Amino acid sequence: MTSTPRARIAVLGSTNMDFVAYAPVAPGRGETVTGESFRTVAGGKGANQAVAAARTGGDVRMIGAVGDDGLGPRLRAALDDAGVDTRTLRTVPGASGTAHIVVDGAGHNSIVVVPGANATVTSLTEEDERVVAGSDALLLQLESPLDGVLAGLRAARANGVRTVLTPAPARPLPGELLSLVDLLVPNEHEAAALTGRRDPHEAARALLDQVPEVVVTLGSDGCLYSSRDGGTLTVPARRVTAVDTTAAGDTFVGALAVALGERRRSEEALRWATAASALSVQRHGASSSMPDRAAVDRLAATAP
Repeated sequence: MTSTPRARIAVLGSTNMDFVAYAPVAPGRGETVTGESFRTVAGGKGANQAVAAARTGGDVRMIGAVGDDGLGPRLRAALDDAGVDTRTLRTVPGASGTAHIVVDGAGHNSIVVVPGANATVTSLTEEDERVVAGSDALLLQLESPLDGVLAGLRAARANGVRTVLTPAPARPLPGELLSLVDLLVPNEHEAAALTGRRDPHEAARALLDQVPEVVVTLGSDGCLYSSRDGGTLTVPARRVTAVDTTAAGDTFVGALAVALGERRRSEEALRWATAASALSVQRHGASSSMPDRAAVDRLAATAP
């Protein structure tokens, strides 16, 4: 019996240190609340997706930057420990990226991101381009400069590599950028921001004018898949008690990229990624909450 070849995943994106405060209720404007606990956890949407993909079985390379401050070595070590290849993770002068997160009693979060070193990733090196060219998929997000994102998309398209973009934080995107995206994975709020349509089904249909495939993640309602060939699929979420949703979307994308890289059918890939996301929300933190492949396989094998 032959084993499934490992999916080769390149990730171009942010690496941040997350400073996470847990409180019963998130503060409103001008309000101070008393928190219950505090954690410092390696994160960043790019690094999170890289860790999720590595833990669920991918062969993952990280393209990005950390600072030469005290946080940089810690961020690199966290990726190394998760099995991510960091040879194309640059070290640049200045501060590493940070994210300041409040998680409320329902597990919902509010986040302020300070880009730091991530803001320097405006282009690709020759080695970055070789990494992209040798991959099955390139994962990108919007915590890095758009120039860098566009450079990654161009390199992937030139080499026939599938591109998966998480449009977060949501912002207006150039037409050329979206034309180079193969699979767009917004959450329902990002889909609404990109299209002006609050209904996820309507938003997905509108996005198909710009990209060939869309997965809109719906939190506790699962996800919605649509493609230009007429395929539409809704996958329900697993019913679990969430304690921290910070990395749910990134876990979903990382696991989905692995499943697609292993040539699984869309429905199977989405259900498997949904199981990974369900496991992540039951643990605190970003990268620290992400499950390994065996755990995802066990949950995916059970009835929803």
